[in-house]
Amino acid sequence: MAGEDIAARAQKLRELIAYHSWRYYVLDDPEISDDAYDALVRELEQIERDHPELVTPDSPTQRVGAPPSEQFAPVRHAQRMYSLDNAMDESELLAWLARVSPEVGPDARYVCELKIDGSSIALTYEDGVLVRGATRGDGTVGEDVTANVRTIKTVPLRLIGPGAGATVEVRGEVFMPKESFARLNEAQEAAGLPVFANPRNAAAGSVRQKDPAVTASRDLDTFMYQVVDPDRFGLRSQHEALEWLRASGFKVNPDVTVCSSADEVVAYCREALQRRHDLPYEIDGVVVKVDDFAKQAELGFTAKAPRWAIAYKFPPEERTTKLLDIRVSVGRTGALTPYAVFEPVRVAGSTIARATLHNAEEIARKGVMIGDTIVVRKAGDVIPEVVGPIVELRDGTERPFVMPDRCPSCGSPVWKPEGEVVVRCVNAACPAQRLERLIHWASRGAMDIDGMGEEIIRRLVDEGLVTDVSDFYRLTEDVLATLSTGRTKKDGSPVVLGPVVAKKLIAAIEASKRRPLARLLFGLGIRHVGATVAEALAHSFGSLDAIAQASEAELAAVEGVGPVIAASVRAFFGNPENRALVERLKAAGVATCEERPETPGEQPLAGFTFVLTGALSSMTREEASEALKALGAKVTDSVSKKTSFVVVGENPGSKLDKARALGVPIIGEDDLVRMLAAKEPPAS
Repeated sequence: MAGEDIAARAQKLRELIAYHSWRYYVLDDPEISDDAYDALVRELEQIERDHPELVTPDSPTQRVGAPPSEQFAPVRHAQRMYSLDNAMDESELLAWLARVSPEVGPDARYVCELKIDGSSIALTYEDGVLVRGATRGDGTVGEDVTANVRTIKTVPLRLIGPGAGATVEVRGEVFMPKESFARLNEAQEAAGLPVFANPRNAAAGSVRQKDPAVTASRDLDTFMYQVVDPDRFGLRSQHEALEWLRASGFKVNPDVTVCSSADEVVAYCREALQRRHDLPYEIDGVVVKVDDFAKQAELGFTAKAPRWAIAYKFPPEERTTKLLDIRVSVGRTGALTPYAVFEPVRVAGSTIARATLHNAEEIARKGVMIGDTIVVRKAGDVIPEVVGPIVELRDGTERPFVMPDRCPSCGSPVWKPEGEVVVRCVNAACPAQRLERLIHWASRGAMDIDGMGEEIIRRLVDEGLVTDVSDFYRLTEDVLATLSTGRTKKDGSPVVLGPVVAKKLIAAIEASKRRPLARLLFGLGIRHVGATVAEALAHSFGSLDAIAQASEAELAAVEGVGPVIAASVRAFFGNPENRALVERLKAAGVATCEERPETPGEQPLAGFTFVLTGALSSMTREEASEALKALGAKVTDSVSKKTSFVVVGENPGSKLDKARALGVPIIGEDDLVRMLAAKEPPAS
């Protein structure tokens, strides 16, 4: 075949494969058999092997073609990606409709779309070819995840139909189907790795993988819902934009309805709530938009969100199940914490079978008895929680919980300090405490040893390879590679971690040596020393040696410390075993001094104290806290009259109520994002 004919054939194959991929992955309506499709792909692969000069970026063979990335470059969005105001119940939804309907007019139409519980994405095409995929970020600047987005089969590499040859930015949601999420967590458990809390976290984490091959293995999907600058394509309404997206090769959620009255909107929301569990993906509400783009333009935006759209949020999902038992765990400081064990039930995207009950007083307050039928939910759609019992269903076989008088791990006596609700084990050598200290050390908030999950740590302890945190730094790739996972193959031989996982773990252990002093101090698990106190001590003293040598008076003089915490810190470093542990960490190369720049950077938020409550969509609370501290702010866990601002995300806790009671200024996530970008405090 002549060169021109080969090039033409390659192009024709790319077009055919793109078309049939669209029919299969997007429309779920294939026209050819799997064998015929595979034959087209094999023919194109052979041509590109023989003629590498013919490989193009939009070739379906290049979906996973980029090398792993060390970091994600920032991407400034062509237009800001706004978040939406929320309606938390029908009354708030009706109030919004009542506000906008007079401005929209008597012929108002609203588009109702399911609110997919995933991660926002922006895709840019030039001349019809995908050139960039970006996360939402702070709404103005996101992260370049092009190589990862290319691996998602429902993302077209080249547009078809009305989008063919177009230069356009479109937006939508990347999500993980329920079945894919279940398989991923099964694989995580089998590898001894942490499981994902819900499909939303799994999707967001999968899109931000450094290695596109990992993203490709995660079985992600998409629904697109917005065309940026729709006027260029003659689109006059949201429902026209959705049709344009569908015809151009994108996957668009089929469950979209155009409503002409408030009653129809409310009816759609009620119906969506009733059948949310029947869908193959997770939703957490309904997005209601004014359909007409001209009316949207007239309504405009607030500082935080469009006036022409609102997210109706479903109430926290609650389920009933049987409380089988109340057991007690032992924490790293010896605290005995009761937790509920119940028949597994699926709530907010994952199956749960246990939830903390905090302490005996909380159990008494809720009136929970072993054997009860209970109501459970996830606080903030993340943390399992027992709401309470259904007393009417009791049959007399239920029994009250009694807190044990001896540690369930080591059998030592327990005691309850005066004025506290927590019962504690008095044995510092308690095996459960030792395990929890190891888990805490490797956790994200402490030394962040990526991949060193609870199951792997348990195996290390069982094998006698790790007894205290300094032992992590004596591990080798060979030792970890041969570590049994506790499972066996069909032939009876043990399943081991293997060299790939071992190499990643050793790299993570090495990286942990360079964590900031505050992380190290927090990781040591000193009683009463949380992340905020650790930050204060690290900032004041600058090194672990200085903290260890400080007197109680010097420690107590640090703002936010006080005499109780100072006594706890002094007692910790007064213990010879703890001092020996610190020396072993130093010998292993763990940094014990705070790195301080010779010339301090901008500190525009110095003197301001922030408290974060609720879930943030554009960043984690840890990332928000670090960003505030980088600008000189203080971030604390509790609200007081000294608090400058309380930052409120979704599903805020009691901190919001306390802020209102004390008259502390309250700001939203968008205010926080603008403040961080402007590097100046918001107006009080």
